[in-house]
Amino acid sequence: MNTYNSRIVLKDIWIGFDLGGTKMLAIAYDNDMKPIARRRRKTRGREGSDSGIARIASTITRLLNENDIEPERIAGIGIGCPGPIDLDSGRLLSTPNLGWDNVDIQKFLSKQFDCRVAVLNDVDAGVYGEYRFGAAEGSRCAVGLFPGTGIGGGCVYEGKILQGAGISCMEIGHTRISAGVRCSGGEIPGTLETEASRLSIAAEAAKLAYRGEAPALFESSGTDIAEIRSGALADSIKKGDKAVKRLIEEAATVLGYAVVNIVHVLCPDKIILGGGLVEAMEELLLDNIRKVANECVMPVYKNRFKIVAAKLGDDAGVMGSAAWAKLQFESDIEAENAKEANSEDAKKSKASKDEGKKDSSKNDDEKKAD
Repeated sequence: MNTYNSRIVLKDIWIGFDLGGTKMLAIAYDNDMKPIARRRRKTRGREGSDSGIARIASTITRLLNENDIEPERIAGIGIGCPGPIDLDSGRLLSTPNLGWDNVDIQKFLSKQFDCRVAVLNDVDAGVYGEYRFGAAEGSRCAVGLFPGTGIGGGCVYEGKILQGAGISCMEIGHTRISAGVRCSGGEIPGTLETEASRLSIAAEAAKLAYRGEAPALFESSGTDIAEIRSGALADSIKKGDKAVKRLIEEAATVLGYAVVNIVHVLCPDKIILGGGLVEAMEELLLDNIRKVANECVMPVYKNRFKIVAAKLGDDAGVMGSAAWAKLQFESDIEAENAKEANSEDAKKSKASKDEGKKDSSKNDDEKKAD
């Protein structure tokens, strides 16, 4: 009887991870990019980068343990991070929202899980997710604008993320729109994010509430910027705060000018607007952005692009990270799986032959005994 019972463990799980300022989300996908498990936790980024990357690893470990997924099955990990990435080393160079600098995430996770790791900018990951599975599916070129604490940007062209000279790029929030305002991210006056990010909008809305021009907002959130979230702004507009509505329209106008610049440089099929601010006030923002864009682009470009809202929500960055890792590593993983399978087949064949020899020898011995 063949007693060979070794088991092949093929690498068939792709982990997507989104590292945010307040939360982290990990999702495990199969080879068809179908989600099979997910785990969300608070980031606690202010506890420091060492604690933070350990928390990333423990989140992935919990995801695996809670769903009986063997670590050996991980084909690759993709992780989107809120800051510029060194493409050669996979280091997160800086992230103002977390206070981390020069963090070797790729090396740490690769050692922790003994697998390949792709590190990319979080907005690049989100735009790639929308390009592959969401609002920009089927596009040749897609650009994403995600207003939040700052304003992130990303571009995918013919299936590849647009990247710079050894570093992630598309830091569109730091592009100059007008003069006169300081930017915490780099002391650049009048940047897009100092005029149209959710944080800058909240700061102006707090002034309106303080002056009595936004009574509904004052009642719900006071004048604390931390309490003036996207939902609070949307609710105040519904309750009649016209000054807040004008503030959002002004921000949309600025975003519209950014879209005009994008069209004139890249003319993408789709320009995707995403993030909590857009989700809370999609119609108000997109209608005004489209109006500005259509009025200001060169006539030959008017019917060549569409401005759309993101579809995938929080999952965009996780899906994009996992799919990007799969794109980078899949051919190598398939070769390794095939090699492993062939090796196991050879071992089984040898074990079977050895058993056959033993049986033959046993039969010969029995004949001699007869």
